[in-house]
Order: sequence, then C-alpha cells, then structure tokens
Amino acid sequence: MFLRMLARAAVLRKGTALSALLAIIVAAAAATAMLNLFVDVQTKLRKEFRGFGANIVVDAKNGASFTHDSLQQIESAVGEHGLAVPFAYAAAHTEKDQPIVVAGTDLGLARKLNPWWAVSSWPNGSGEALIGIRAARVITPSAPFALTYQGRTIRLRPAGTVQTGAGEDSRVYISLQDFQSWSGLQPSVVEIAAYGSPAEISSLLATLKADLPGADVRPVRQVTEGEANILGKTRSTLLWSAVFIVCTAALCVLATLTGWLYDRRRDFAIMKAIGASDRVIALFVSGEAAVLACSGALLGFVVGTGIAAWIGRVNFHAPVAPRLDILPPVLAGCLVVTLIATLLPLRLLRQIQPAMILRGE
Repeated sequence: MFLRMLARAAVLRKGTALSALLAIIVAAAAATAMLNLFVDVQTKLRKEFRGFGANIVVDAKNGASFTHDSLQQIESAVGEHGLAVPFAYAAAHTEKDQPIVVAGTDLGLARKLNPWWAVSSWPNGSGEALIGIRAARVITPSAPFALTYQGRTIRLRPAGTVQTGAGEDSRVYISLQDFQSWSGLQPSVVEIAAYGSPAEISSLLATLKADLPGADVRPVRQVTEGEANILGKTRSTLLWSAVFIVCTAALCVLATLTGWLYDRRRDFAIMKAIGASDRVIALFVSGEAAVLACSGALLGFVVGTGIAAWIGRVNFHAPVAPRLDILPPVLAGCLVVTLIATLLPLRLLRQIQPAMILRGE
C-alpha cells in the first residue's frame, strides 16, 4: 500500500517529485565527485609534482664521491618509491682553454627525473652531449668539439641543447659511462624524486641519513613545501566546495518537500479523519523522503563518478578510479539531509485540522 501511495503521489505531482529527486541527485553527484577527487587528487598531484624534478638531494661531503656500495644503498632505500639519479661533475676546458662544467649522468633517468627541461634533442648514444644554452656560447652546438680534464681529452658530438633557467644552462651533459672513462671521477650527487606522502618522504630522509652518515641529505624545500601547501589548499577547497553544494541542495530539497507536502495537505487531512495518528503520517512522509533519498543517491553516485573521471581526464590526463567505498557515506548523507529537510513540513502537518481542510478553508 505504501509503495502504491508513493507511486500515485509521484505520478499526480510528478513535477514536484522530479524537482525533489533532481535536488538530491545534484547533492549526491557533487558529494561523490568531490569525495572521489578528495581521495584521488593527492596521488594525482604528487605525480604531477614529480615532473618538477628532485625533492631530495644527497651530496657527498668535502668533495668526496660515492662508492658503488653507497649508490646501491641509496637505490635500495628508494626502491620502488621513487627515482634516484647519480650525477658526477668535472671542471674541464674547451679547445680555446675556456672553463666549462661537465656533468655525467644516466641521461635516460635524467630525462625521467626532469621532464620539465626544455631540450631540443636528447643524446641517443655514446659520444653525444647535451649542451646548456649558456654553454653554447663557448661551444658550437652544431659541430664536434673536444674537452680536456687533467690532460685527458674527450671528443663529443652535440645532440641538442637544454634550457632550464638555472645552473643546467651552463653545463655540458654526457653519459655517466663516457664521463667515468674520460675523467675517472665517481658520482658526487644523487638527486631523488621520492613518491608518497610527507610522512613517507620524511621516513626516507631519515633512512638515508642513517645509512649515509658521511653524506649531506636534504630535502628540496621549494618543491616539498610547495607540494604540501598546494595539496592542503586543494583538498580544503574540494571539501568546502562539497559542503557548500550539499548545503545548497539541502535548501532546495527543503523547499521542494515543503511545497510537495503542502499540496497534499488534503490527503493527509483525510488520513487523519479516518484515524491516522501524527506518528503514522510522520513515518509515511519519512518513508517517502527515504525512498527519494536512496534513488537520488544512487543516480547521483553514478553521475558524480562520471564527473570525477572527466575532471581527472581533463586535468591529469588519467581518469579518477571509481571508489565504491564512497557510496555508503553518500547514501547516508543523502538520507540524513533529506530526513532533516522533512522536519519543518512535518511540524506543519501536525497543525492540520482535518475538518477545516476538508471544508476547503
């Protein structure tokens, strides 16, 4: 009987019922999208931040170099939670006896570590060099050239130029294998792009400091602090946006339900006249509201999941994965908001006098 009465009320006053359902769908969709992003945006933003280079730097102290075992320790500590790239440096001279800094590294890993570098073309093989735009003033980037370090000379072919606006612009980058064969020097700096939460990065810092007491392990403050600030502000914005939208939708639900119940005051007057108590009517109205809330929450969850996936695709070039664990709080929230919105209409219903309503007063 309850379902028949609910279906009949929805058919006869479908405009009002659809308005209430639409308000609930909007609230559920907004909450679903924001909660999906709230949970997933941290991972997406951390991935984006890794495109800005290293957030941890490990330096060998007092001009020393890292041994093979030390490099293995660093790689073992980082593991799958980041990317560690060693760099070795030497102050060499050009054929015109002009000083220039040469850096040796794994160019493939350096490319992954610093995708933001403006590189015209990366070296593909041995004997090729990547030249900074300021270093190109003393080295012609279109012809082979020679560099000398402590009496040893290496001949290189320019592969492309790099521009970063920082110290990289004044260096020449070659493969670590070529660099070691030429200079005999080992890496003295390891740049690390560590993934994870601030607590996980702090734990990695502590591990590296304990494993390498003779090295200077420090975070890149500009990256780590900027990442923490942006993550905090973004999550706060998402949370308060969801709260604002849900509160606005709750007001819409309140207004719609109040009008819906007011239009049906004659029906409730008849129910009272044949013996229905205020409690029975309250249960009936609450049941109607609960059915609307559940229907709106399920539809809104589907819509919100699609919106979150679209936002993830547009902004992060990767969809936000649907999270079924968000459905229970969204469903519970819609039920609570809708039932609270029925309190004022129920208070008005208690004041209905059947005789006056049925006489048309």
